[in-house]
Amino acid sequence: MPVKRVKPVPSDIEIAQAAEMLPIREIMAQLGLTEDDVNLYGKYKAKVHLDVIDKIKDRPQGKYIDVTAITPTPLGEGKSTTMVGLTQALGSVLGKKVMCCIRQPSMGPTFNIKGGAAGGGYSQVIPMEDFNLHLTGDIHAISVAHNLVAAAIDTRMYHESRQTDEGLKKRGISRLDIDPDTITWNRVVDVCDRSLREIQVGLNDDKLADGSPSPIFPRKTGVDITVSSELMAILALASSLKDLRERVGRVVIGLDKKGNPVNLEQLGVAGSVAVLLKDALMPNLMQTLEGQPAFVHCGPFANIAHGNSSIVADQIALRLADYVVTESGFGADIGMEKFFDIKCRYSGLIPNAVVLVATVRALKMHGGGPKVTPGAPLDKAYTEENLELLEAGLGNLGVHIKNALRFGIPVVVAVNSFTTDTDAELEMVRKYAVSMGAEDSVVTKHWAEGGDGAAKLAEAVVAACEKPSNFEFLYPLEWSIKQKIEHIAKTIYGADGVSYELLAEEQIARYEKAGFGKLPICMAKTHLSLSHDPALKGVPKGFIVPVREVRASVGAGFIYPLIGKMSTMPGLATYPAYMLIDIDLETGKVVGLS
Repeated sequence: MPVKRVKPVPSDIEIAQAAEMLPIREIMAQLGLTEDDVNLYGKYKAKVHLDVIDKIKDRPQGKYIDVTAITPTPLGEGKSTTMVGLTQALGSVLGKKVMCCIRQPSMGPTFNIKGGAAGGGYSQVIPMEDFNLHLTGDIHAISVAHNLVAAAIDTRMYHESRQTDEGLKKRGISRLDIDPDTITWNRVVDVCDRSLREIQVGLNDDKLADGSPSPIFPRKTGVDITVSSELMAILALASSLKDLRERVGRVVIGLDKKGNPVNLEQLGVAGSVAVLLKDALMPNLMQTLEGQPAFVHCGPFANIAHGNSSIVADQIALRLADYVVTESGFGADIGMEKFFDIKCRYSGLIPNAVVLVATVRALKMHGGGPKVTPGAPLDKAYTEENLELLEAGLGNLGVHIKNALRFGIPVVVAVNSFTTDTDAELEMVRKYAVSMGAEDSVVTKHWAEGGDGAAKLAEAVVAACEKPSNFEFLYPLEWSIKQKIEHIAKTIYGADGVSYELLAEEQIARYEKAGFGKLPICMAKTHLSLSHDPALKGVPKGFIVPVREVRASVGAGFIYPLIGKMSTMPGLATYPAYMLIDIDLETGKVVGLS
């Protein structure tokens, strides 16, 4: 039931609130699901039970499409909007049985500069307010579970510093003897708050019972944003409740004083964490503006974690629909590479096509266009025809096409058009993409026209899904940690090499000694450049990737190096989005959410 479109195009939230949503029971009926298969959350949302996977396991598997993008700019590329527009086109225009699988946004970016992540214009997942805010409480569950672990760590060290081995034994626990200097488990909160990046805990507990100084407290630690938690990554990568429980038990929070890893099973908190996450493992069912089913599940950042929605959502969707459209966070150098090298390794699912989103104005910025300040008027370089500037930035698109093709999957480029783009500019991008090996390159207008505006893209994607593929991972797991880091840096980013700070060298040695060296790599780097430096646009050359620190997410199943100044807690902007958000007291509706 397509939403009624008007011009000029209203704000995202006005469009979402004007839509006549289908009851979630009708969305369930499209998929052959009954109330026994779900937990209903009001009229328009439901959580789908994991036992549905067994119920539908004999159905044929649908086509699997990953949407990615060129290197992001402050101008925005519209990747989520394109993913939803493509889903709507496949369903509403081509009549395909289709679902999309999209991440749940963190409320940090929602109340900061980026805003929500439900899509935009006439290509959205609704209800938009629920999507961008609390939804069904999954992120809150992760926050509580993560902070329970943090409390368990400090509590264990507190009691071990005050009791003998015999005293601990009487209480049924053994001494772990955690080395405080090796703890990598911070606390989390789902807001952007740079003031909490480094904190001290235990300030009121600096003396032992005999009056001597505590050997542990106070100690330095920090606070990360919730979506960077390893528990979020585990939720997204677990294939079942059993797998979730095993992964949680394997989480390493630090080392003991002999250099041995200490995990959540030893800490005694793994069972409680799994209990807190068991309902969150069920994907959330919603709908697009044009009535196609949408799974909204998990929200790991792509510049910190692996940046993809959940494996269980994809597993279920691929048996319920003939086409499943998902997205990878940020550019193809980050989310897509991690999608293939991490998510696909654990799921065993291989996409049939990659859709790479580009815009004329973003490519102009990569060509050396003037700085863009959020909220300020755009320079005429972005609003008037400038073929020379555009041509200078096309190399960024070329690198991403080349990187996608490295994995052996057909690529279709979606040129997400804006009203200021000229026909000559759009055609230049389209022809360049095809010359670089894309199966096709299609101009889309889904923001203003919904599924109708992505019809040609949908046709190109259907055709690409029928093409042969020759998928292969970027690197073998048997390589050392450094070999894998350096291969990603040189092959995907175009770096000349990699440098390691002393701390990173020490951590790599510890992890390989502990047997973690065969895990895949999840690079934590800026999303604003192919390099480590967000100021370097286009196709940077002659740079060295600096590895500051290396952490092990053993439960999630990857090693993640922190590159350059990459932080696991973002800061708020001068004029964040929360200044515009309020409640209309007459209608009770949310206003200002974008």
